[in-house]
Amino acid sequence: MIRKAALLAVLSAALLAPMVAATPGVAATETRRQTFGVSITSITPDVPKNLTDVIKFTGTIRNDTGVAQSGLRVRLRYTQQRFTDRAAMAAYQSDQNPATLPNIPSDSSAMDIPPMAPGAQARWEFTATPVQMGMRTFGVYPIAVDVSQYRVSLAAQRTYLTYAPTTVPEVPRNQLAIALPVIDQPHRATDDALFVDDKLSQSITGKGRLADLARIAQVAPKTVTWFVDPALLDDLNTMTKGYKVKAKDGDESKPGNAEAGTWLTTMRTSLAASPVVAVPYADPDVAALAHQGLDTQTGRAIELGGQTARALLNRAAQTTVNWPPAGVLDADALDLLSVSKDRVNKVLLNATNLPPQPPVTFTPDAATTLDSVSGPVTALVADAELSRLFEPTTATSVLLSMQRFIAETAMIAAEPGQTSPRSLVVAPSRRWDPNPTLVAALMKAAGRLPWLQLTTLDSIKPGKAAVPRAGLTYTEQDRKEELTRKYLTPVKDVGSKAQLTSLITVQKTPSSFDAAVLRLTSSAWRNSTRVGRSVTKLVNSAVAARTDEIQITGAGPDRPRTLAGSNGVVPISVKNSLSTDIDLYIDVKSNNPDLLQVNFKQDGPLRIGGGQSGTVQVPMNAPTSGSADATVTVQLKTSDGQAYGEPQRLTIRTTGYTGIALVIVGAALTVMLAAVVTRVLRRRSERRLARAAKNRESETV
Repeated sequence: MIRKAALLAVLSAALLAPMVAATPGVAATETRRQTFGVSITSITPDVPKNLTDVIKFTGTIRNDTGVAQSGLRVRLRYTQQRFTDRAAMAAYQSDQNPATLPNIPSDSSAMDIPPMAPGAQARWEFTATPVQMGMRTFGVYPIAVDVSQYRVSLAAQRTYLTYAPTTVPEVPRNQLAIALPVIDQPHRATDDALFVDDKLSQSITGKGRLADLARIAQVAPKTVTWFVDPALLDDLNTMTKGYKVKAKDGDESKPGNAEAGTWLTTMRTSLAASPVVAVPYADPDVAALAHQGLDTQTGRAIELGGQTARALLNRAAQTTVNWPPAGVLDADALDLLSVSKDRVNKVLLNATNLPPQPPVTFTPDAATTLDSVSGPVTALVADAELSRLFEPTTATSVLLSMQRFIAETAMIAAEPGQTSPRSLVVAPSRRWDPNPTLVAALMKAAGRLPWLQLTTLDSIKPGKAAVPRAGLTYTEQDRKEELTRKYLTPVKDVGSKAQLTSLITVQKTPSSFDAAVLRLTSSAWRNSTRVGRSVTKLVNSAVAARTDEIQITGAGPDRPRTLAGSNGVVPISVKNSLSTDIDLYIDVKSNNPDLLQVNFKQDGPLRIGGGQSGTVQVPMNAPTSGSADATVTVQLKTSDGQAYGEPQRLTIRTTGYTGIALVIVGAALTVMLAAVVTRVLRRRSERRLARAAKNRESETV
């Protein structure tokens, strides 16, 4: 016989006030259109192991109808029938029909509630043993508590109770790997200290999302695998040194953020002994990049992600494991990952992306193998329901999530046909807003349940328990979720221009805009393309400013250059305002070949030191006579022939002579020459005559 406990809380004075009289029929009809709140606050023990274990159920009911209510009863409802599979559990949870609630064995599992004023709350308690509730074998049983009025159920709370007797044969101990994301959205445009918003300062303090993640990291088992976006670490590290936030009326200066440094230190310490995967820098939308022709960005994001994580976490992080946005990818994206420099050999996927084929009635093993252009890739499929339980919802308490988690994992262990342990993976959505209490409780439960064994994600490999799967299933809806061609086309253009700022330097080091461009490809912009486009414009302006630091001097239609004669050279100078040396080529083409021809081929690159200018002499020819203005287009190019910056148009003023003018000039030169010769001969004759006269005078003396 189930023992009914006494009412635990004394209702308020308002609760005991005279109630509004109403006939039973009218009251029942009225309350059906209104609401009551029913909650289960504790079930201890949460997993009874013996037939005589005393299970205590406690909770509350709340009158949310807005009027006083009487004739209320709280009932503990259960059944002796176990759930047959996880599908039946899900159907039970989603069912809102009071007629399908578990049956009540007797009135001894019910208790009357005194009249309740509007908004009043009362506590209830029931105790029972497994034998009293008809539980005999290992399994998951439905439990519910409802509030009724005149035998009409008004509201109910459903949950589960797992009975695990020690006398039954031991169930398989399935491996469970938990993957937790530390991923945000980019908050900077370029690599300077200018932020597009100040959301990070709010997220790392108090009850902020990132602050909660740090709390979880401090208590998480060392088997948990953390997926960390190095771009987030990069942004926070920049904040520690002082930064600016973009605003409508100008940039707002902020001092160094001490909380950002504390958060980084906490994560660095908490994750020191845990597996860490470096997400590709800024968490790029890999599938969209593969489909829109930005193939090189993925490999660079993986490389930069590993470098940044190593620098800011003071340890190496894995880069060969990839968790694509939404946990879905297609063969193109998989191939792109597999051919990267740090070859990805393991992917973490959503269950919809790799379903069993044919469908199965049990929970398949998480691990399987996919084929890529670079060879086999291990795919780990996250369990959708277990992953969802790690994310808080407004309608579900920590207790109910805990009971569901225990029940789900127990049901998996009890599924028929299982001869060896299977692997399971938990992976909540990448930009989740976690409840530290809930996550800590679930991880703690996973560590103590006898049918689970916590393990690292890296330790899960395909085994004998693997089932055939349909291959990567990428739907039209998945394609629509990607960053669009319209969004990525300007990003691709900015990326190409940014790459040139590196190619023109002597060192050919990676572009200083690599991180900025990768932020533009972040999957965070899937649901915020407007912000992504505004950041793209900022990066484009910064790249243009950098490009303009190498300029052709004296360019413009109002500053013509002069070609003296029909043949000659015109100097073209380039100013390098960068601090580094550059190598460039200068391509010159005539826009008026009838007036001006250019005969210039640069033998080698023109090297210009940082802060200096360089000049090339460009041979030109004016095939026609007379003075005229012609234009040439000058394009700077990198060593591999790519155009650098916008082409510049120069005006060339020619001063060539006609044929008659040449004859006249030649005749004049002849006359001038004859006069000069005559003058020279005359002077010589005069000198001879003078010497002869002088000699005669000497002889006479």
